[in-house]
Amino acid sequence: MTSPRAELIAETAITLLAERGMRGLTHRAVDEAAGLPPGSTSNLARTRAALLELTLVRLTELENRRFALFADTGAPRPGTGDGDGGTLDMGVLADLVARMLHLQVTDDRRRTLARYELALEATRRPELRAIYNASGRGFRAVATDLMAAAGSCDPVRHGHHLVVFAEGVMFDALAGAGAPLAPADLRRGVHEVLTGLLR
Repeated sequence: MTSPRAELIAETAITLLAERGMRGLTHRAVDEAAGLPPGSTSNLARTRAALLELTLVRLTELENRRFALFADTGAPRPGTGDGDGGTLDMGVLADLVARMLHLQVTDDRRRTLARYELALEATRRPELRAIYNASGRGFRAVATDLMAAAGSCDPVRHGHHLVVFAEGVMFDALAGAGAPLAPADLRRGVHEVLTGLLR
């Protein structure tokens, strides 16, 4: 973000997406919800496409910060796996992934819902899809590093499976027919998936 106002507008847009969906996100709605003078949002992001891009860039920044915090609490740095048993205990990895998923559907629920709204919109907007895909590649790279550190024989493929599982858990909890799992149940599920991948 280039300015506090840009951050405020993007943060407000994230909240509106989570609360009202894509149809509820307008320049005027952002101005009103952020307490800004009329026209402030359109001065910064003149088109709807520009507003969506600004919002997705901000959302990606926030999620990257969250992942970085988790990396500092036990996850390995890229390339630390030795490919033969790994340097990251599977129990530690299960705890890490479960805590992250629980956070995504509780404290960070607003951001996760906004990301789903933007993901669907990206299927119709190539310029948004490019940003979304770049963000996704970053998350998959983290998953690949985690699986390598845990001793995966195919960390790219297993990292992809881990991301697919995580996305399914979050979608089921927030938009599907399920409900957020208790931390213990979530950890158990993550551990079972990792056991299947790493056995």
